[in-house]
Amino acid sequence: MATRIPTNVRNAMANAAVDLIDAGPAAGAVQIRTGAQPASAGSAATGTLLGTLTLSDPAFADAVNGTATAGAVTGDSSADASGTAGWFRVLDSTGATVMDGAISEAGGGGDMILDSTAIVAGGTISVTSWTVTQPAG
Repeated sequence: MATRIPTNVRNAMANAAVDLIDAGPAAGAVQIRTGAQPASAGSAATGTLLGTLTLSDPAFADAVNGTATAGAVTGDSSADASGTAGWFRVLDSTGATVMDGAISEAGGGGDMILDSTAIVAGGTISVTSWTVTQPAG
């Protein structure tokens, strides 16, 4: 028999994860990187750092049906490098890693949706949408 998680517990689990982004004295940040995600969020970051975006504080609204939706994400108006965005890493304001995930454009199935994954040095990086979901099981 499979493990199943009711909605109130899924909400609590999603909220616990995203609330860690708000640890520390200021807003968290998200790094946009090229290539594939490393083996785990505890592994060293890989790929080229394309840019760093500042999150709202708090970063996410309370979860509904196991899904937490990010608040406003301040775009990076001057990308650090050119390349194709492939994954992101989230840091709290102390620089501690909280999570990472896949990036795509709309319809591409990424955890975070950018207006474009083709990043040009000096250009803008903008998040269209971003959710964190705790599955029902």
